[in-house]
Order: sequence, then C-alpha cells, then structure tokens
Amino acid sequence: MFNCLIWMFVLLCSSIADENSIRDADIFPSSPEIERGSTLKLFCVLGKRYTLHRNASHIIWKLNHELIAQENYGIVNETVSSITIHNFTYSKAHVKCFTKYLGKEQLLVHTEVKSGFPPDTPGNISCIYYVETELACTWTSGRETNLDTNYTLYRKMVTLPNTMGSCQNKTESCSFYYPDTPYSSSFCFQVKAENILGEASSDCVPIPMEKIEKFEPPEILSVKKITGIKQLLTVTWKMPEKIIPSQDLICRVQYRNLYSNSSDFVTVPLNSAEKTGSCNLTGLWDSTEYSVAIQCISVMSIFWSEWSRGKTASTEEKAPSEKVDLWRVIESSHSAGSRSVHLMWKPLNSFPPSGRILGYKIQYFPENNAELKMTNISTDKKIILLLNEEAYIISITAYNSGGNSPEAILRIPSTDEKTSQVIETVRTFTTNEEVVVEWIASEPEVTEYVVEWYEELETDPFGRSWQYVSNSTHWKTNKKNFKPFICYNISVYPLYGNKVAAPYSIQTYVQEKKPSEGPVADTGIPGKNEVTIKWKEISKGKRNGFISNYTIFYKPEDGKELNETVNSDVLQYRLKSLQANTQYTVYIMASNGAGGTSGEPKTFKTLKFDKDDVLFIALPIGLSMLFLLGLWITCILKKHTFKKVCWPDIPNPAESIAVEWPLDASMNNSFLKGVTTEAKTMDFEDVSVLEHCFPEESQEGSLLMNCENHVSECTDINTKGMINGDKKLLYNEENEVGKRFSPSMPYIITDQDTRSQMHSALIPAKEIQPVEMLEDDLCESQQTSIKNEENEDVLKLEHCSEKALFNPYLKNSVKTREFLTSENLPEHSKNEHKPQSTVLPPFQQNVTGQSYITLDMFGLATAH
Repeated sequence: MFNCLIWMFVLLCSSIADENSIRDADIFPSSPEIERGSTLKLFCVLGKRYTLHRNASHIIWKLNHELIAQENYGIVNETVSSITIHNFTYSKAHVKCFTKYLGKEQLLVHTEVKSGFPPDTPGNISCIYYVETELACTWTSGRETNLDTNYTLYRKMVTLPNTMGSCQNKTESCSFYYPDTPYSSSFCFQVKAENILGEASSDCVPIPMEKIEKFEPPEILSVKKITGIKQLLTVTWKMPEKIIPSQDLICRVQYRNLYSNSSDFVTVPLNSAEKTGSCNLTGLWDSTEYSVAIQCISVMSIFWSEWSRGKTASTEEKAPSEKVDLWRVIESSHSAGSRSVHLMWKPLNSFPPSGRILGYKIQYFPENNAELKMTNISTDKKIILLLNEEAYIISITAYNSGGNSPEAILRIPSTDEKTSQVIETVRTFTTNEEVVVEWIASEPEVTEYVVEWYEELETDPFGRSWQYVSNSTHWKTNKKNFKPFICYNISVYPLYGNKVAAPYSIQTYVQEKKPSEGPVADTGIPGKNEVTIKWKEISKGKRNGFISNYTIFYKPEDGKELNETVNSDVLQYRLKSLQANTQYTVYIMASNGAGGTSGEPKTFKTLKFDKDDVLFIALPIGLSMLFLLGLWITCILKKHTFKKVCWPDIPNPAESIAVEWPLDASMNNSFLKGVTTEAKTMDFEDVSVLEHCFPEESQEGSLLMNCENHVSECTDINTKGMINGDKKLLYNEENEVGKRFSPSMPYIITDQDTRSQMHSALIPAKEIQPVEMLEDDLCESQQTSIKNEENEDVLKLEHCSEKALFNPYLKNSVKTREFLTSENLPEHSKNEHKPQSTVLPPFQQNVTGQSYITLDMFGLATAH
C-alpha cells in the first residue's frame, strides 16, 4: 500500500514536471531530515531539455563527492531515477544527481540531507523571580537532537489544569516579563520539546514564588572611621525599593583590607519595613584601608542579591611602631673639608602598617657637638647630605597623623678614622632558587651585620640594595633579586651599635654564560722566530662570568694549529720557536665557567732576519764606514801636510822681477804653436821635471854657473846612448825660437857643450804652465825617453838624483822640459848651429824681499 502511494506520488510529480516545470531537473524530497541510522530514498526527475537524447538510465548519484554504487539505483520510468541509502549516519550530507552521456558528467540537481534524533524529555527546571521585573526559567534538554527543536514553557496553577501563560524558545531558557509576572505560591512549570521526528514533555514542577525571589543589590551610603576610636569603621547602606513586603531580610557585609586576599563577613538582620541598614566593623587594623560590599536576601528565598558596588575607607592612624631600615653610602671628599653622604631607607615593614607615611625627618649633628643639630624633611626615601670631615650622628624618623616612629640612628665615621678588619673571609654560592652568602668573623661578640650588593657597573649609589642580618653569619635571598650574567659586588659590614666597621667585599655571578665577544689580538712587530701577542681585557659588561684563562691559537700557512693557555691576569704572551719568513694566523679565546669565545683572527709574518743577523751584517759595514770616515776626516785635517809632501808649492815665475817677461800671452802661444808645428811629434809624456838637478845650498854664490853645469850633466846623461850620426842640432829651430822672443827680452842660453847636442832657450815662466811632479818621476821620465827612442841601454839617474838638492833660494822652482824633435823636421833646421848666449848680471846673496827667477830648460832631441 505504501509503495503504491510512492509510485503515484512519483507519477504525479513527473507529469507536473513535464507540463509545468521551468527547470531542467528536480529532486524529491528536497532537504529531507531523517532519523539517524534510517534509510534514505530520493528521486531525480529529468526535464524536457534532456529527454530527447537521455533517459533515467543516464542518471548517476553521488554522496558528497563519492559515487554511489549502481545496485542502490532504481529506474521508475524514462525520466525518473531513484536512489536508496541504508543506515544513513551522516549528521549532514549532500546528495547530487548527474547525467552521464558520451563519457561526460553533468550535474543536474543536489539537496542537503540531515539526520538527527527526536527530543528527550526536558528536566531540571528552575526559575528565578526578579521582583516586578522578570520571571526567568531554565532546564536541561538531554541528548542533542542535531535538528531544529522548539521548546515551550508552560506556567500553570497547581490546583487547576488551566494554563496561566507560556513562552517559546529554541534554547534551554525562557522568561516572562513584567507585567506578565503575577506573584503566587501555587505555580508549577512544564517544558515541551518538539522537532520533525517527534516531541517530549516534562512534568509540571511546582515552584513557590517566595522561594525564587531575588532582590536588587543594596546601595552603600558611607564607610567611615570615628575620630578617636581606633580599629573601627561604620558602614551605612540603603535597601532596594522593590522587595516583597512583610518578609524579614538578612544582609551580609563583606570587608577586606588591601594587604590581604581573604575577606571577613558580618550578618545584619533587617525588617522589610526598614529602608536603611548600618553596622560597625571592629577589630580592624590601625591605619589600614578596607574595602566594603553588601548583599541581602529574603528569609524565605534561596537566592542572594548581587554584591553592591564596593567602597573603601581607612581606620584611624597611629604613630609608626617601628623604625625605618636605614643605610648609607659615603663618597670620597670632593674638596678639602667636604664629602657626600647618600642616605637611603626602605618603607616601614611593620604588619599591619601603622598608616600612611606623610614624610621623613632627618636630623644630624657632629658627634662632638650635639648643639649643632640640623634637620631636613623629605617625602622621598633618599637624601644626600654634604658633611665635613668630622664624625656625625644621623637619625631618621617617619611620621604620620598619629605621630613619629622610633629613630633609626647611624654613625658616619670621620675621614681619618680607621677600623679593624673583623670579617676574615666571605664566600657565596647559589642553589636552584637562592643566593647564599656566608662569612667568618674574628670577633664573635659582633651579632649584627649588613649585607650590601649592587651591580659592578652601577654608578648610582642609590641603586644599591642591603639587608640587616642579626645573630647569624649566614644570609640568603631569592635568585630573582639578581640578574643573570651580571657581576655583582657583595660586601658584609659588621655593626657595633650604631657604628659600622670595615667591610669585606667579593664579586659573584649568580649565573654565567660564555663571553659575548673574544679578545682582539695585537701582534706588534714580529721577530724571526718569535712574536709577542698582546690583547686587552673584555669589557665587564660582555664577560658574562669570571674569565678563567686565555688560550692563544696560532697556525702557520699549511701547518698544524697550536695553542698556548695562560691565566686570566696575563694580557700578553711571547710565542717562540716560530718558523722564519712564514705567515701565521693567530686568535685568542677567552674562557669562563660556561665556555669560551674567540676573537677575530689576525695574521702576521715572521722576519727573514732578526736583530742579531742584521747586527752581524751591519757591524762590519759600519766599522768599515767608520774607518773610511775617520780616514777622510784625517785627510781633511792634515791636507796641508799631505799637500806639502805630495804636491809641494812651486813659485810662479811670472811674478819674478829678475827678468822682464812679455805681457802679451799670444807671443808665447805663437812660439808653442811653432814648436808644435815643426816638431809634429811633441808629446807631453816626454816632459820631465828635473828638480834634483840643481845646486845645493852651499853653492848659492855661483847660482848661474852651477845651474848650467847641472843642466849640462843631466843633458849629457839623457843623450849618452844616442847615435852620433843621427843627432844634429837644429840651428834653424834655434833661430826660429830666438826670433819669437822680443828683442828687448833678456834670456839665458846654456853652455856650448849643451848647445852642441840640444837647443835650449829660456821661455818666460808666465807663458808656461807649471807641471808638478815628484822627484822620482823625473828620473823615470828620463829613462823612458831613452827607451822609446833608442831601445838601448836604460839610463840611470842615480848620480843625478844624488846631486839634485833643493836650493833654498830657488825653492824648487827650476824645471826642465825636454822635447823630442821629429825626424821629419826640415833639413835646414837640423843643420843650423847659431849659438847665442846672453848672461844676466850676477845674482846677489838671498836677501829678504829680493826677487828671483826660475829656469825652464828645454832640451830638443832628435826623435827616432
């Protein structure tokens, strides 16, 4: 029967679709909601657009994105296809209808399917009555239906089945609002839940209105203290206007001091006729602020009102009962007769506190003169006093409206006062949560100490922390009071009453890590086999712990890395046994208890030679240069002596007045030119100086004759080995030479014996440049001339040299020049012998200021 109805429904839908459909396909039923786990059956109907080429056999189905198996398909007719899915458990899914034609899929239509459960019976119905405002009820719905479910709340009379009112909602609560809130003690409440799969109703639960009544919170009018009465506050409040009349009330006062997390309560009974309430809070702390709040309830109800808005007030103050925690830091004298004392103190640590501190009174005076007391007032917890070099007594009191606290007294020693060292040693260590300081005192009668700690880089004296320790040499504090990786200075001060003795100080880290940076190496100037590595300390802020050692790593090119470790107080190290002329890379690692950090690497190259090598090479060179320098200086200082020995002074004949010399230099130049032209082979190498061929000092009386004899002797020696046939006097030459002299010029011609072999003429000394030669060169030149021309016996001038002594009158001025005459001279010059002789007047004895002449002897010989 049911199947027949479905088929009829399908046929009806198909006919409607054929005639009136404006869509190409449709799916029935649309958006179905079924019970979880039941069977789902859907139909897909093709429109006219698809019936020409397709039919129901071309329809395929998908659940979400998965293809449904063919065995779940059904074909109703040519245009209608069905799908059946058993045990549908999806809470929500999409079923899609496609056509598949010529291998292509085309979506026709899809629908969303939900599954859920029918509603459970509602339970736990409860209501609250806000007087003359709202009646609100809540319940529990049981299992989640996963489908749209509607809830209806019914308010009924217990004695009558009639419904007094209802409200609907899709959630588990519903409310009746004023004026639909009649007050009665005979109401019961019922909840009905329903969805597409079914419905369920609860029992009608009776709830008296007086039990669910809830007031608005009261309003606190005042919380105040009473002058002259300590530890007491008075609270006054106003009751709400909307309350149930003729019912007794209870109010609860909550108070809590701001230093505590716990609260106390006071219960105050009231009559509903009373519009206000009040109570006294006693046993409170002095000078303490309290927070107060109030709530009320009907004696018949189960619901308290909300807490009122809180108010605060303080109890009567009293004078502080404890002295301040005082400490000081003394700075060195800024100038003669003054120093800065930094005083600091902590807030009063009494509990409960005495009240709000209005300020602090600081009094101080010299220890030896209490009449010079000075007073300062401060609202801060620190002050700087400028004191002189004397010892001072300082006292500080805190004050409030109730009075002053006891004095905290501290003595500031004089600048020249010295105290003994009471504490022998101090050590620190850390645990998981604490920092512990222990010390040993040499005087057990000291029972009070001050432990002071601050960061090493802290420069503000007010940044220090301290704590008093009594009857113990052991102190500990939480690790949170110290920063990690920061160095702290910790000092322990012994106290003798108000006197502070010498402290004992150490440094510590509560936690270490490896340094933030490594030291930078400075190689300086390397040597041949060693180098000195220097480095600076890491800045204190980047050490992160105590530096335990430094490690120097060094490595030659293509070599093995080596290292040396030194203590933390060493800031330079000499690396030895290095290879000469080798490049090295070096870097330094600084280590602490947590690890090490290396600095930047640096390179250096050892020298090829060291100082000793350079000294070994330079010393001989230097000594040689010093020797040469000394020799040069000696030559400079003794140049006149050397000159006299090696180059003796020769007087200038041109300055002689014994004979008159022509002033025209061209005449002598003509003469020299004539000699040169006719001789052709004249050579300056043949010029010899015969300085030894002159008279001795004993023969000064016969100067001219002796000179002629000596010249003849030297001439005979020079011509001794010549061939007689080849030697002829050149009279034409003599005549020509004679013509070259001015007629007025007196001159001397040598003896006839000498003229028979050579032609001599006296040439003015002014026209002949002197050639200075040594005595030995004279004879050597004579010998060389004979060798070159005759190639025969060597002429020895030993006899000449022995007799050639210097005449003090002539002073080494007599020179002899010998010219070799070329064979190519004209014959008439060789055959002419026309001797001429002119004798000057005889010379007088050597007289001071007397002028004298020098003789230049020219010997003309025939050259081979």
